[in-house]
Amino acid sequence: MNEDASRQDPAAQRSPAGGTLEIVRQSSRPIVLLGLMGAGKSAIGRRLAQRLGWPFNDSDAHVEDAAGMPIVDIFDAYGEPAFRDAERRVIRRLLGEGRQVLALGGGAFIDPKTREAIAATAVSVWLRASLDVLYARTARRNNRPLLHGGDPRQILADLMDKRYPIYATADLAVDSGDVPLDTTVDAVLDALASTLRGGRTQRG
Repeated sequence: MNEDASRQDPAAQRSPAGGTLEIVRQSSRPIVLLGLMGAGKSAIGRRLAQRLGWPFNDSDAHVEDAAGMPIVDIFDAYGEPAFRDAERRVIRRLLGEGRQVLALGGGAFIDPKTREAIAATAVSVWLRASLDVLYARTARRNNRPLLHGGDPRQILADLMDKRYPIYATADLAVDSGDVPLDTTVDAVLDALASTLRGGRTQRG
């Protein structure tokens, strides 16, 4: 990285070992973001990809494109098992496309075969968020089929109980709270750079 680029890039300035961005860019492995609905995977993923100059992919969007219908309609017409099967196949295909930032749907990482594929080819980052944050964010939109069957806050709490222990097996965990988007992106980059330097993976 040249001197002008380092001066313009705050993330690079923070790292004396060649720049945080440069360290992450040297990796050939996809970066996979996971977490519950409302964790910020798509928003953070797009900004992260922009910083890195990498492609961004959203697995839900690719499933919708393949099916030719929104996820809500896939659930209604074919049920969750059919959606999960399509999701698994789409994610495996995307992982084969190499360096990228990939945002997963909330339930994707729960599938053992998907976890195996991610572990073999990518670096996984759990965007960990509190119930209050998730509820506030998901309340703004009505396209979450899993929240349509009862009290959304309780459904989210139940999903946290079931899924967070599995999310915790990701390579990294970064808190996604009520802070500016770039603050969380910086935290993801710092965690990735630390791991790629040979630092200890942090999930706590």
